Amino acid sequence: MNKKDNLKRVIVDFKKLTPDILALLVEKYPDGYDDDNVISFRNAKNEIVDAVEVTTSDTKYLVKVSTKLATTMENYDEDDYEDYEGNDPDAVQDPDLEVEDEDVSEDDDD
Repeated sequence: MNKKDNLKRVIVDFKKLTPDILALLVEKYPDGYDDDNVISFRNAKNEIVDAVEVTTSDTKYLVKVSTKLATTMENYDEDDYEDYEGNDPDAVQDPDLEVEDEDVSEDDDD
């Protein structure tokens, strides 16, 4: 039996992302992840989930893929997290995502 088969498996949503896991992601995917790195699986609710994988000595993390994750990885600076514990899920904040289609107006009554 392979040692990797005994790893604890943890699915991580962006809301639960910690500085430690974010650092592992940036280290493993310094130029970002692409489709070849994404794993698709069905969760307990039978929904298809896309994730990228990072592994520590005892845990395999499957981090759900999202625009927020990609943006946070692109803008990663370890100094942003020096005042936080490495396992603090409140440390990683939602990035400001630019609205791509600014031509849309809520006052369109045509």
